[in-house]
Amino acid sequence: MSELPSLINDLALILVVAGVVTLVFKKLNQPLVLGYLVAGYLVSPHMPYTMSVVDEANIQIWADIGVMFLLFSLGLDFSFKKILKMGMSPIIAVTTIIFSMMTLGICVGHAFGWASMDCIFLGGMLAMSSTTIIYKAFDELGLRQQRFASLVMSVLILEDILAIVMMVMLSAIAVGNSPNSGQMINSILKIGFFLVLWFVVGIFLIPIFLRKCRNLMNNETLLIVALGLCCLMAVISTKVGFSSAFGAFVMGSILAETIEADKIIRLVEPVKNLFGAIFFVSVGMLVDPNILIDYALPIILLVITIILGQCLLGTCGFMLSGQTLKTAMRCGFSMAQIGEFAFIIASLGLSLGVISDFLYPVVVTVSVITTFLTPYMIKAAEPCYETIEKKLSKKWIRRLDHLGGTRESTVHELNEWKSLFRQLAIFTVIYSILSASVITLMFTMFLPMMQRLIPNENLSWLVNAITGLVTVALISPFLRAMVMKKNKSPEVRSLWTQNRMNRLPIIFSILVRVAIAGAFIFYICNYLTRFTNALMITIALLAIVAMVMSRSLKKQSIALERKFIQNLHSRDIEAQVHGRKKPLFEGRLLDRDIHISEFDVPENSTWAGKKLSQLQIGSRFGVHVSSIQRGVQRLNIPTGHTVIFPGDRIQAIGNDDQLHQFGVAIRTEQFSEDPEIEKREMHLRKMILHGNSEFIGKTLKNSGIRDKYNCMVVGVEEGQENLTMIDADRQFMAGDNIWVVGEEEHLRNLLNA
Repeated sequence: MSELPSLINDLALILVVAGVVTLVFKKLNQPLVLGYLVAGYLVSPHMPYTMSVVDEANIQIWADIGVMFLLFSLGLDFSFKKILKMGMSPIIAVTTIIFSMMTLGICVGHAFGWASMDCIFLGGMLAMSSTTIIYKAFDELGLRQQRFASLVMSVLILEDILAIVMMVMLSAIAVGNSPNSGQMINSILKIGFFLVLWFVVGIFLIPIFLRKCRNLMNNETLLIVALGLCCLMAVISTKVGFSSAFGAFVMGSILAETIEADKIIRLVEPVKNLFGAIFFVSVGMLVDPNILIDYALPIILLVITIILGQCLLGTCGFMLSGQTLKTAMRCGFSMAQIGEFAFIIASLGLSLGVISDFLYPVVVTVSVITTFLTPYMIKAAEPCYETIEKKLSKKWIRRLDHLGGTRESTVHELNEWKSLFRQLAIFTVIYSILSASVITLMFTMFLPMMQRLIPNENLSWLVNAITGLVTVALISPFLRAMVMKKNKSPEVRSLWTQNRMNRLPIIFSILVRVAIAGAFIFYICNYLTRFTNALMITIALLAIVAMVMSRSLKKQSIALERKFIQNLHSRDIEAQVHGRKKPLFEGRLLDRDIHISEFDVPENSTWAGKKLSQLQIGSRFGVHVSSIQRGVQRLNIPTGHTVIFPGDRIQAIGNDDQLHQFGVAIRTEQFSEDPEIEKREMHLRKMILHGNSEFIGKTLKNSGIRDKYNCMVVGVEEGQENLTMIDADRQFMAGDNIWVVGEEEHLRNLLNA
């Protein structure tokens, strides 16, 4: 009999142990991530009393796949448009927190005398709070609908994005083996170039592909296509010098803008859970108790560093972003832990061989301790604020609140110049990246192909001419859009007519874009020809003029841009059509203490079947129901006669306390489980009406069988075979054989009547 490969045996051991341990942690109401870590330790060689994994190398490969799918799922939950709509407040907060915590971690590492790369990676790990653990803690404490919780989640989303960038930069630094400012700037520019390129090209091509194949795709084919695209982008990412995880995240963020995003998220969830579990188990396998004993003091000090650092520096970051002292403290205290991204950064350092072996188990232990402390830190925020409020004078409290409130209460409306130049800069960068990418592809792929097709050296001018013309033709829509974009926009017209002094900067902005577009054509000519500089400049200017004058090129560039915008907003359009998108006024509520939250009506809610006027939501809780989502139907501004159904999603407007009370009520006001559910079984019984029966001479309507005895007549026998429905006005007669349905106790009462 053939033996199973060691990989199958190891997977069986991992999944069985992980399944048992996570069930225990679920029973104890603890995060499943901690259960995976414990399971990893139990199957590791460091645990001598249990079976251990044989081939750790194969498990590490599966763990790498797990990281890739984890970041792919993260990308599916990410939206570039959502980040842009957040404004500057979360960006200021997350930048302050990450920079401060990373600096603090590096300083602590140097204080222990650790190596330079250990300190840099430690700083990166300490800067990453856990989205999963914080979300779970908010949910269990009933705080998810409160305003400060939404602020924390916004910062965590940005933090996860910056973690991706940090991983790429750490990889670049590790390869260089020493942090170099020039190298870091080069890495940032490289990330920006490929990120814009992949996103723009992906948003243009992938939604079109999915739209064309929509009728051919079921759940199975859509899952395979999504995972295939994820792996393809992971391969492309590694080819250009990034990690596979970065490519997976980019593909997830591209698919997040498609109509199929919600379905892909549901389909990928089991795959992510499987490989993610293997990854976290592999993390737990690296925990060595001997190392933990030797590094007990650093572990304790790192826990204290994270708690105090986030409580102080995190609070300062949120205050700088425009929050009051109380809100900032609640946000900062909530982020006092490290989580899954710390493991990913640590595994990156290990795979690159640039961090010491002790750092991984130390960070895992610190994560476990801070995770257990997270609910207590969240609860401790308000008592700490009340203590500070008592110690400080009201004058200082007002100053601190004013520091946070000024930015939040001031509406920063960009003036026309800022708006114009910001848009021009964005368009110029995007079209420049697209043009540079096309030129690179043409010179590295198309030109060698043409040289093989026409090997005659005397005809090399023809090869270069064909390559140059095709390249210019391909980039011409981008160059024309770069030159002409916004030239006739309302902003330009307004500035042009408002003041004569505005005309020179407007003309200058056009000339700059013409120069950039001409530089691309100049580069093509310079690469493929031996013309003089004056001739190449003339050719570039003539080509730009021809592009501007071409009506067909104008239509083509407009069509491309419209298709891109349609693809970019397709998911939002679909959400609006099906009523899943929150109203636009959500971000415009004047009172900062008022916001909108969503609540799901449980299936066994006592509210189901009642009208809003009966529930008296306004008088009980002080909130306003703005809409009710029911399947694909949205009921905006419901009246008091609107009936609540199980599964409804209610959008309510109120402050934190009101929404919290409303949420507690909607979760707790439910029918309790029936302790005698077995007695609710329905039975069918035959009932013969004798001469002394109380039902003789009565009609079915007036018999009281349904109302008094809670039973139902399903038919009456006619002969030996037929069972027919009985008319409601038919009178019962002696000898009738009727069949009734009901619970056992009710049938017994009926038969004894």
